[in-house]
Amino acid sequence: MEPNASRPVPPADTGNVILDWISDTSLKLLQWEHRIEPYWRPLFDATLRDPIARLVTALINLPRKNEGLKIAEEKPLPDEESYTDSIICSFRDQMHRLWKAGNFERGGNTKTHGIVRAEFIVHDNLPAEYRHGIFAEPKTYRAWVRFSGPGPYITPDIDDVGFMSISIKLLDVPGEKLMDEERHTQDMFGVSTPTFVTPNTRENAKLQQWSYKNAQIFHFLNPFDSHLLDGIMQFLWIKVQSSPFEAPYFSCVPYLLGEGQAMQYSVWPKTQRRSRIPGLPFRRPPDDYLRQAMIKALSEGDVELDFRIQLQTDPHLMPLENAAVLWPEKLSPRVSVATLRIPKQKFDSPAQLAFARKLSYNPWHCIKEHRPLGNQSRARRRMYYELSKLRHQLSEPHYEPTGDEVFD
Repeated sequence: MEPNASRPVPPADTGNVILDWISDTSLKLLQWEHRIEPYWRPLFDATLRDPIARLVTALINLPRKNEGLKIAEEKPLPDEESYTDSIICSFRDQMHRLWKAGNFERGGNTKTHGIVRAEFIVHDNLPAEYRHGIFAEPKTYRAWVRFSGPGPYITPDIDDVGFMSISIKLLDVPGEKLMDEERHTQDMFGVSTPTFVTPNTRENAKLQQWSYKNAQIFHFLNPFDSHLLDGIMQFLWIKVQSSPFEAPYFSCVPYLLGEGQAMQYSVWPKTQRRSRIPGLPFRRPPDDYLRQAMIKALSEGDVELDFRIQLQTDPHLMPLENAAVLWPEKLSPRVSVATLRIPKQKFDSPAQLAFARKLSYNPWHCIKEHRPLGNQSRARRRMYYELSKLRHQLSEPHYEPTGDEVFD
């Protein structure tokens, strides 16, 4: 099939007929619910989502011990490397199962909605505590920004779980990088849920084993090892999306903001406008309606997104090593520090879409002032590198962009 072409989610393969039926049926019910979700979801989000999130966060925090850590202080998990090995193995096996050489896709954030040129404009007059690294002074960086759907599958947009991601690659960033794979870039990531799907790499390794069987639901609903609260937090934010430009994105994991200071960041739409999802409720939208919404928006004018930073102020209630805990805004508000400006453009040529496959995004493509923190981030360094290397060996070679690329 053509790269990035949509296809159905493979059936569950747990080795148990009953479990397979439960998984496949629950997915079909979710996909049917998507037909009517846009008609009730705005009211739910406005009235119930945040109170439920606060309650679930309190329940997640209830059994956690205060370990007395300092601001920006990390504490590695026991056997951390073995969990990373397991995650890499599961992803590698699943990628080989799903894709063929010459058409090898990413293991996560797999479907490309579009890759666009952008400018990352650091604001003037930031408070002193924010002026570190790329935020040290007012400056505009060129960038390539990839908007993508969930993985590991490439499905029609209406049939995915309602999850999107943003990957920002800043260009011509001075300073020594923590990985020498790229010399001039700074990568930043966000997903459309404010907490990560698992609290740490130990639980992530378990999730990826269920993902290999195409039965992720049993990670969350397993009566012998339940992750129900983590699942509820995810489902509070995953939903039928209207456009990649119309959702907030969250880093979920922390990063340094200069020495001895930790942050999470997020990216927010500056407009309240919501695109109409074509066809609903009685007809299926086009497979790539999210890309079509991007095309329409950028044919009409520029798109601007607000980049915000949230500082860690409480090491226990805003942990580095547990990515399933929502950092409370009452302890530390999200402060606007930059604008991500996407100018009016045409981006949907086959050549430009194929360009996205040449790129490798890794949070460790960064300067030391923004070193990734926590066990999930430490795992990402090797996980992203090894899986990217595999993908590029079996598909397009890795390419560090300059911003001067031209497409037909």
